[in-house]
Amino acid sequence: MTMTKQAMTLTDAAADRLKNIMSTRAEPSSALRVGVRSGGCSGMAYTMEFVAEPGPHDEVVEDKGVTVLIEPKAIMYLIGTEMDFVSENLQSGFVFNNPNEKGRCGCGESFHT
Repeated sequence: MTMTKQAMTLTDAAADRLKNIMSTRAEPSSALRVGVRSGGCSGMAYTMEFVAEPGPHDEVVEDKGVTVLIEPKAIMYLIGTEMDFVSENLQSGFVFNNPNEKGRCGCGESFHT
């Protein structure tokens, strides 16, 4: 049996937060789709949207009871990424620990490879 490494992983905190959000949404959603788009100070920004079904070419990642879909054009930028949820005094949100990043903008909203 050959074990393959998933393209992306979730921390316990990210999985718990996603499960919580998905269970309370008015619109049914079975997965989170993650992608990247051009924009931001450094050139690229992460995108996230809740969806009911995977797209025909989405990479499907199952981790800690959560389904994450990776857009086909984003897979090369997200391989090896760990998604975390961080809660601090003044803000909370999802954080991407991406080994492919070469730098981030000062506000942390965008990155470049």
